[in-house]
Formats: sequence, C-alpha cells, structure tokens
Amino acid sequence: MKILGIVLVALGVIALVYGGIGYSKDRTVLEIGSLEVTASEQKTFPIPAVVGAAVLIGGVVLLVVDKRRA
Repeated sequence: MKILGIVLVALGVIALVYGGIGYSKDRTVLEIGSLEVTASEQKTFPIPAVVGAAVLIGGVVLLVVDKRRA
C-alpha cells in the first residue's frame, strides 16, 4: 500500500505540474516513387487538473491509512 501511495502522489504532482503528456507523430506528406517526405507533428494529450488533484489526494489517503495500520 505504501508503494502504491507514493506512486500515486508522484503521478498526481507530475500531472498538476505538466498538465498533459506531449508526444510527436510522424506522418507521410508526399510519396513519389522512392522519395518520401514526412512531417513531425507535436501533439499534447491534456490531463485535467481535477484528475491530477484526485490522484494526489488518493495517494496521500493511502499513505495516511497505511501509517495508521502500522
């Protein structure tokens, strides 16, 4: 339980700080014979602040419950 709580706290903080996961996607723009032109697009998968806060609070609750049981 303690490890899961720590992981959730870390993920919650990361979600709140960054606000999303960025990634790049390569796609073919032009293809003529053996010549291929590609473009790289930067995209972001947004993570709402509410989700980050909920994960952070869940991790803290797990850590507090684990401490009380010990």
